[in-house]
Amino acid sequence: MAVKRDSADIWFSKAVRARDGECVVCGKQETLECCHIYGRRNKAVRWSMDNAITMCHYHHRWTTENPLEMARLCEQLLGSGHMEILREKSLAIFKTTRQVRAEIGKHYRLEVRQKELDPDYEIISYN
Repeated sequence: MAVKRDSADIWFSKAVRARDGECVVCGKQETLECCHIYGRRNKAVRWSMDNAITMCHYHHRWTTENPLEMARLCEQLLGSGHMEILREKSLAIFKTTRQVRAEIGKHYRLEVRQKELDPDYEIISYN
């Protein structure tokens, strides 16, 4: 069953793609997608910028079908320290409400707008 997407997911995805600007694997700038390291069902890190990277459609599908390669890639790109912190963060419990998700969506909408105004702006994660 597919995970429902709301404004928090839509704006988070746009923020990740705005941050990276290209596929982190091949550098392609078309068909970009937000690729979660820990899946979207994990609410503790679902909207955390350190849990997502940008990939083209091809590499997103490829890493989804090859989880060991995804783990190797993340270790290479982000480092073992980042991955250990992310693993710890993913163990937390984060319950959401419609109001919290609206707040997350608003946060990332403003971050994307700021990035559009200033390409050097570094997007700040909600959590």
